Amino acid sequence: MLVLLPPSETKSDGGTDVPLDLDALSMPQLTAVRDRLIDEVTKLATDPDASRAVLDLGKGADLEIARNAALRTSPTRPALERYTGVLYDALDARSFTKAQRTKAYARLGIGSALFGAVRASDPIPAYRLSGGSKLPGLPTLSAVWRESLPEALLAEAAGELVVDLRSGVYQQLGRVPGAVTANVLTEHPDGSRTVVSHFNKHHKGLLARALVLSRAEPTDVRGLARVATKSGLKTEIASPTELLILT
Repeated sequence: MLVLLPPSETKSDGGTDVPLDLDALSMPQLTAVRDRLIDEVTKLATDPDASRAVLDLGKGADLEIARNAALRTSPTRPALERYTGVLYDALDARSFTKAQRTKAYARLGIGSALFGAVRASDPIPAYRLSGGSKLPGLPTLSAVWRESLPEALLAEAAGELVVDLRSGVYQQLGRVPGAVTANVLTEHPDGSRTVVSHFNKHHKGLLARALVLSRAEPTDVRGLARVATKSGLKTEIASPTELLILT
């Protein structure tokens, strides 16, 4: 099973003194595109005003620009520790035992505008680039990634179930045919259901945690629903490729 998580805009600082090594990352089919994007992002960082405009940053975003300028030399840490925010708080990887962390490294992948996708164990630096960004002189990131990312993700899944928890903009970078998606809907007193960003991220984090901790190896949406329900989540099966989580 391969569980694909969305990245987050917020990222932790620091790491080891070992800088980024593209050859050490999973899915080597993506190395050439990763290398090209890193060149473009570091080049953009030499112009703070352009960086703010392209990356939709505020005036107080000097740290984000500095991170991009130092992509090839700054400290790295496993992607599972690099990304922060609501989903990753709910995943709570810091509480994993050694065995659970090993399972998380085996089961979890994370989408990325800069790297396409990485395994949870891949050592990466802090950076700022969103899936909807458009770098100068390049097409959209979905156009940049669409030739290589879907094939790389299929190869990484190796025929096993893919549970795609990425947000829409990151799914567009590289869709995985046959993947099961999970959509989180908040039920209101009038019976309507809507997506609430905070609950969406939180419950996807809880589902990812359940899939790490479970001994089960789901092969379809029914198996996924069983793991989710056993963990305390309220679910409905919308289709063979869509699970609903209700809050």
